[in-house]
Amino acid sequence: MKTYLIAALLCAAPAYADTVNGLRTPDEFATIENEAERSSALFGEMMAVIEHPRCMNCHPVDNTPRQGMEMAVHQPPVVRGVADFGAPGMRCSTCHGTENMAFETGEGSIPGHEPWRLAPISMGWIGKSAAEICAQLKDPERNGDRTLAELHEHNAEDGLVGWGWKPGEGREPAPGTQEIFGELTQAWIDTGAACPNS
Repeated sequence: MKTYLIAALLCAAPAYADTVNGLRTPDEFATIENEAERSSALFGEMMAVIEHPRCMNCHPVDNTPRQGMEMAVHQPPVVRGVADFGAPGMRCSTCHGTENMAFETGEGSIPGHEPWRLAPISMGWIGKSAAEICAQLKDPERNGDRTLAELHEHNAEDGLVGWGWKPGEGREPAPGTQEIFGELTQAWIDTGAACPNS
């Protein structure tokens, strides 16, 4: 009877036992034999982070950041401005400090990091498909002149990217961890950096 229960529990275990905070790890894709298919699947998993509001809010395709899980237009009204740091007299750093600042009430916070800025408009993602975002990430003319190795470093180590997992009181973090996002990025690169078809 005990053996039957253990077997039943094992069969009922989640298919992705190595999922961390909603993000699958690269080893979970090892059974995909075709390398291009595995690469595309890895990028699909990266999209769980890329499409999350913690990332999308700072990757608009226009000049206005978004905020919240609803990706609402930023309040108070602000614009991209000079070098993605806001307009003169209303720079991002006017409100956003070097770290998250908790409200006096203890309910919520103002996000912060040094620097605090929007992604370049060439890396705007809102409303784009996985295939379009993948092409942007691989294109040095749009990704800040980064090689794939530098893109990995950006995803795995950049502090502003990492803020997505430490967004402060009242905000849902991005899925997984920055470490796993970096591992997925490297595995995607190692398998040919293939893009999904859509």
